[in-house]
Amino acid sequence: MKDLMDGNTAAAWGARIARAKCIPCFPITPATEIVEVLALWHAKKEFESEFVQVESEHSAMSAAMGSAMTGARSFTATSSQGLMLMHEILPMVSGCRTPMVLVNVSRSLSSPISLWCDHNDIMAMRDSGWITFICETNQEVLDSIILGYKISENNKILLPVLVNMDGFTHSFTRMEVDVPDQKMVDKFIAPHELEIRLDVKKPMTLGIPAMGIDYMRYRAQVQKAMLDSFSVIEDTHKEWAKLTGRTYDIIDEYYLDDAKTAIVMIGANTSIAKAAVKKMRADGKKVGLLRIRLFRPFPEERIRTALEKVDSIAVI
Repeated sequence: MKDLMDGNTAAAWGARIARAKCIPCFPITPATEIVEVLALWHAKKEFESEFVQVESEHSAMSAAMGSAMTGARSFTATSSQGLMLMHEILPMVSGCRTPMVLVNVSRSLSSPISLWCDHNDIMAMRDSGWITFICETNQEVLDSIILGYKISENNKILLPVLVNMDGFTHSFTRMEVDVPDQKMVDKFIAPHELEIRLDVKKPMTLGIPAMGIDYMRYRAQVQKAMLDSFSVIEDTHKEWAKLTGRTYDIIDEYYLDDAKTAIVMIGANTSIAKAAVKKMRADGKKVGLLRIRLFRPFPEERIRTALEKVDSIAVI
């Protein structure tokens, strides 16, 4: 199904088509519409899920972690100060190896108060142990949520995934988006059974206290899973391309083969920058662009290789 939809609706479709079973929610501009759309579908009985209305973003992430630890596919969304309020829980989710997907709609942090996009919210959580994708288009937002569950629930990984889009630029701008077939997605991300999970019939403690070498062993396991995710992400991208014809990579190279100057950037404004690069190319200037799609784990080797022949780099 193809339709014109804004980024918030695309994100809602991603959660719906992935069959998220638990959605804790708390509103914040410009992410509020994501859960509003899901709530409307739920009220119309078009989408079966458990909605948990809570009193803060801290509670939303706490509830999402709890539901995910039972094995329920969990989803929530936030923005800006809301992501900051979730921050205490984020390392707990990754430290407990809890698969889930969170969408952040990037908005500048106060003060001063602004509703427009910058990326300080997403940058502030870069070392929290979450695999992080930063999107350029609304289609990429929808697809990345589905891809995120596939990656997150891989038994070699079991880390949470954050899908980031730009506030207002994505969230309230409409683009053509293709919603994939439900049966195809059901096969792509079949129901996942957590080997270690919360179960009232078999009580256990998760996230236990650890000292010294035990603590470092747990942290090393998270880091290994993060590095192992490179190959899982690449395989997942290839599988998705075969199913949908839509190709993604951990970085996006544009006119870089013979570039002397490269723009390096993230997010929605990449589309504008690509148009600028094309115009400069028409003027005889050897300019290229590199977009970072996968922000954590940071693809330093791919970036280094892509930029090794350029003379100057502009980082936006």
